[in-house]
Amino acid sequence: MNEPVVALLLQASLLLALALPAWSAAGPPFGDNVQLRGSLDNSRIRFERDAKGRVAFIGGSITEMDGYRPMVSDILKKRFPGTMFSFLNAGIASTCSTTGAFRLEHDVLSGGPVDLLFVEFAVNDDQDAHHTRVECIRGMEGIIRHALVRNPKLDIVVTYFVNPEMLRTLEGGQAPLPMDAHEEVAKYYGISTIHLGREVAAEIAAGALTWEKYGGTHPGPAGNTLCASMIDELFNRSWTAPLPPGAVTAHPLPAAPLDPMSYASGRFVDPKEAVVKQGWTLGVPDWKALPGGKRDRFTAIPMLCAAEPGAEATLDFEGTAVGAYIVAGPDAGIAETSVDGEPFRQVNLYHAFSQGLHYPRTVMLGTDLKPGKHRLDLRIAAETHSAGHAMRIMEFVAN
Repeated sequence: MNEPVVALLLQASLLLALALPAWSAAGPPFGDNVQLRGSLDNSRIRFERDAKGRVAFIGGSITEMDGYRPMVSDILKKRFPGTMFSFLNAGIASTCSTTGAFRLEHDVLSGGPVDLLFVEFAVNDDQDAHHTRVECIRGMEGIIRHALVRNPKLDIVVTYFVNPEMLRTLEGGQAPLPMDAHEEVAKYYGISTIHLGREVAAEIAAGALTWEKYGGTHPGPAGNTLCASMIDELFNRSWTAPLPPGAVTAHPLPAAPLDPMSYASGRFVDPKEAVVKQGWTLGVPDWKALPGGKRDRFTAIPMLCAAEPGAEATLDFEGTAVGAYIVAGPDAGIAETSVDGEPFRQVNLYHAFSQGLHYPRTVMLGTDLKPGKHRLDLRIAAETHSAGHAMRIMEFVAN
């Protein structure tokens, strides 16, 4: 073999080595950061044998944006070119797993059976909601258990995206709280996971990636491609063997939840069901008259609104928890709540991001209740931490 050819081969080999992650020689792509639990055979049977498929994505802005979600959709269409797919984007920017658990029924399950569900809430549970471990588990278990109770044949994949603070935690050898809590739920229910955050930390440490190239908290093309490639590898691990015979089968469901108070029965409750005593109105707010940014998806929604101290309303509900899915802007106030005549407690509606935005969030107004029927008393406090006293409720939530 002549020297120019040898040189070209060596150059090609070097380029290939630089392109491949450090883990390629040690095992399968992405190692344990792609975790197949159970199987994804049910969705494969639907896609391959029935030539139909409904795939849903629920999460925050990372899901809502044109990032990993359309890439994964394209991967599925290429894998199953003869399949008629329906893809549902149920991502809503700024929302956490608590909101996800309460809107799952309305935004995802009500439209008909889903074959494959992708869930993404690690970043928003961290930087938006600042959830405790209990809150992370209640939200994520609420989504997974509710989904599997409604459709035991549903395949689910949970992905852990990452922000700078979580990356520093991973680089220090620790698991960020939301990732660790969500992983506890995933292991308990046998749910496959994509630990993108850990993979990013490993590739940065190996010199194969930088945070800037990854693209930041809302990943750029390189970061979203990495995530989609990891999901594609999950498909490889699950779908390489010939399609097994038989019909779709139910996934095993643990008899008891991890947390008996998790939001596995989460649902919206129409604000029309509230009984107004004074100071509340139901309708579309006059957004032009209100300072602060507004997102189009919320500006046509009728809301139960109050803007003055002393406004009062009651809500009868059934379950172990009650709350409100609200938009909290620069004038967000403080709610005072009482369940079943207990002493009132205050719930601050104003969020760190409310200063310049009418920010969507779910606030819990009563939790850890005995199962059964309850009554919520809701009023607006005289105190405030903002420019006003407002509460704008898109939906009450109950579990």
